[in-house]
Amino acid sequence: MTETNTTTKTRADLHLPRRFFHLSMGMSCGLIYKHYLTHQQAIHILGIATCIFYVYEQIRIKYPEFRSIFSKVSNYLLRAEEQLKESASIPFLMGILLTILTFPKYMALVAIFTLAISDPFSAVIGIMFGKTKIKEHRSLEGCIAFFGSTFVVHILVLFSLYPESNIKLFFISLFSSIIVTWFDYLALKIDDNLTIPIVTALSLWIITALF
Repeated sequence: MTETNTTTKTRADLHLPRRFFHLSMGMSCGLIYKHYLTHQQAIHILGIATCIFYVYEQIRIKYPEFRSIFSKVSNYLLRAEEQLKESASIPFLMGILLTILTFPKYMALVAIFTLAISDPFSAVIGIMFGKTKIKEHRSLEGCIAFFGSTFVVHILVLFSLYPESNIKLFFISLFSSIIVTWFDYLALKIDDNLTIPIVTALSLWIITALF
């Protein structure tokens, strides 16, 4: 009975264990990278972690005889549609890995914390309070929550690294947050765990170059 109840979650459900896991993993990646790891060390560790998770996912999907073992974790974290296919953990790790690999550290940190905080926060707000639907899987309330949290993440991370550039960083944060929110609103068919960090870092890179 428990397995049936816990494997029918969809993106329309709050699914708080999944949201908390997303938040805690993203925050851990960002904080460890910020305080303890060099660029090269982060790439090596995330590369290994991505490979391990990929192998785990393939075993979970292709060997149903082991499903009872994996169900102890998957029942709480996976959505119904992920039971027989790869979960969001792979694009989540790939998004962070590609962002760290491609962009300067401060841009990657903003992107990682945006993925960790804004994605689950806007989902929870949208599900609980999203009365004004603007398209499928998107509400005005959820978009506002995404923009607000993304802007706060930009401000906190950038000001902690460059406290002397207050006015410039404010506008960089504002315009970058607008771009990332607009891109998230598009709701492309590509997993947002992959697109959010890359688009966040890319928008920061472009806007910083213009300023």
